[in-house]
Amino acid sequence: MFRSVNPATGDEIATYPELTAPELESKIVKAEAAFRHWRARPIAERAALLEKIAEQYEANSEKLAVMAVREMGKTHASAIAEVQKSAAAFRHYAQNGPAMLEPTEIAMASGGRAEVRYLPQGPVLAIMPWNFPYWQAVRFLAPTILAGNVGLLKHASIVQGVAGLMEAMVIAAGAPDGVFQNLAIKSSAVAGLIADRRIVAVTLTGSEAAGRAVAEQAGAALKKVVLELGGSDPFIVMPSADLDTAVRQAVTARIQNSGQSCICGKRMIVHADIYEAFREKFSAAMQAVKAGDPMDPASNMGPLSSFEQRETVLDQLAAAKAVGAKLLFGGQALPGKGAYMSAGILVDVPLEGDLMKEEIFGPIAMLFKAEDIGDAIRIANAIPYGLGSSVWTNDSQEQERFVREIEAGMTAINQMLASSPEVPFGGMKTSGHGRELGTHGLHEFMNLKSVMRPN
Repeated sequence: MFRSVNPATGDEIATYPELTAPELESKIVKAEAAFRHWRARPIAERAALLEKIAEQYEANSEKLAVMAVREMGKTHASAIAEVQKSAAAFRHYAQNGPAMLEPTEIAMASGGRAEVRYLPQGPVLAIMPWNFPYWQAVRFLAPTILAGNVGLLKHASIVQGVAGLMEAMVIAAGAPDGVFQNLAIKSSAVAGLIADRRIVAVTLTGSEAAGRAVAEQAGAALKKVVLELGGSDPFIVMPSADLDTAVRQAVTARIQNSGQSCICGKRMIVHADIYEAFREKFSAAMQAVKAGDPMDPASNMGPLSSFEQRETVLDQLAAAKAVGAKLLFGGQALPGKGAYMSAGILVDVPLEGDLMKEEIFGPIAMLFKAEDIGDAIRIANAIPYGLGSSVWTNDSQEQERFVREIEAGMTAINQMLASSPEVPFGGMKTSGHGRELGTHGLHEFMNLKSVMRPN
């Protein structure tokens, strides 16, 4: 049995039954049957379904948003924005995806003709987290449907209400039975699904430990896997940057979703010439952050997703302080019934310490001083992660050096990093491999079939 608990109040919202083994088998059978039908449907028909799903998200945006607020604590405004972004992703693939599936012509040196066809493969299993409960799952779902594959979603246990609504939106849009199904199962059931011959591929967004386990299971079954395993992204500020804008965006990065975002900067690396000015402005802005009722427009951020998540962050802070890091302010559990905590800043974090090998999933920033651009890049790369990065400089040569040398799958210049349906999303090193979104994400779980003919 799964329990949904409102992290703003600690009250139980609902319970959801776990699928029995026969129920799970029935859903897999249904997915396999649906694929045989769906793969044969015209691409235009698949695109039309995505357009209708987008309309369902827009028509039910308040209902969807409130469920996310209640289940994992994000602010109402951010929940509405997430639902709208999800609708935009469905619409992006509806309108632009068919062209991405057109065969690619290749000129052959032998004089023959060749092309690459993009063909569906079968049911795809998605294992998704709670922090952006719609958006994370839509990143897999929209391209899956367009490709002619079918989707099975194993969502986080604390957002089963969201998972049910996602399935309801697809059904309401008129999808054939089995094209997308929510699987209310525990993590212990995942290995059996990956091993099942009817599941052709798996995508996971989650922790490094979960990624290693799923990669091992997928490897044993010789199945394609895409892994997005989080990060501790650098947010680098150089002297030529607009300091006030950089500070404002640094605060947004750390308090967005109560700090529970994979790609929002967590390590603020600031050039020595502007370090003190940045620290003063950043500290003042972080101290002014108001944590409160996520349904209240006056709240800058809501609670963390659960009391367990808050304890994890508090334990990380205690461990960091034990090895010499200093908490300038904040980082405290706030009184009351909810899983609230105050925003804070850590300094003097040892580069060789355990915190540099972990991801802080809470409203805590780490602040570092860099002597020059080379030092900034050294600090940025001194972690096992390589998901995203944000660099703030108006020097074009510095911009190019950051793009070339920062070890990350994504770099945003003079803006906070954010995912977008048009752009490939993913990382390197222990942040995972493979890509979601864009043309690359659409092709990840397709058979790129080479077709060759004589002239």
